[in-house]
Amino acid sequence: MIEIAKRNIKLYFRDKATVFFSLLSVFLIIGLYVLFLGDVFVSSMSEFPSARFVLDSWIVSGLVASCSVTATLGAFGVIVDDYTKNVVKDFGSAPVKKATLTAGYIISSLVIGIVMSCVTLVLGELYILVNGGELLPLLALLKVLGVIALSTFANSAILFLIISFVKTQSAFATVSTLVGTLVGFLMGVYVPIGNLPSYVQSVVKLFPGTYSASLLRIIIMEEPMDIAFNGAPEDVTYGFITQMGIRLEIGEELSTSLMAILILAGTGVLLYLISILRLRLKKK
Repeated sequence: MIEIAKRNIKLYFRDKATVFFSLLSVFLIIGLYVLFLGDVFVSSMSEFPSARFVLDSWIVSGLVASCSVTATLGAFGVIVDDYTKNVVKDFGSAPVKKATLTAGYIISSLVIGIVMSCVTLVLGELYILVNGGELLPLLALLKVLGVIALSTFANSAILFLIISFVKTQSAFATVSTLVGTLVGFLMGVYVPIGNLPSYVQSVVKLFPGTYSASLLRIIIMEEPMDIAFNGAPEDVTYGFITQMGIRLEIGEELSTSLMAILILAGTGVLLYLISILRLRLKKK
């Protein structure tokens, strides 16, 4: 199992194109923010201190959340590649159980998703520092790493179920394009969630990754928010929090960190169980 996971990780990082396209949505978000969105957002908050620090932290949170999806999907490309090249049949002729093979794919996707998300976090923190912000305190950093691991777990469960239906490279390319395009919208990165129509917001709130982005924003934006909104009216702070998707409005209440954690953990466990059941039924 571990050897299979190592083999998959090596194959992923050996293919520079796969790594690039896994991060393509991240590059697009950075480009849009640097060239267009950043100045627009900052100008809209010009009356608040540390506005740049707040919004840089907001975009970095979205980048990390997005990467936990796209990098994990890129890692699962090894499965499709093995099917199209009949490598799976070679494994079948070897003394390797199907459960062991599947576990190797899952472990490698988790490792790759976490590593690439951490790389994105480091680059994002350096970007914040260069723009006059501050690095995350140690406790906040540890919390972010925990959220990255949990987010990758939930996202890998969703993607593993989807990939189980994909058997060709063309189909995988289509899925990758759709996911890479939608992830920025679903996580409220291209457009803040509060700017979306109400019916679109309802759809976005059904996507587990939205809660991943929310969790990361709560942690990463805590310090800059304290600076920027110190002494600000409560309704102003509330409006910003809901507008930017830091916390989501669920009925009359705001989402909490515990709610987000339970949604992500529950999604991961449930969908992995469904995937395992499907594979067993398919085997029969």
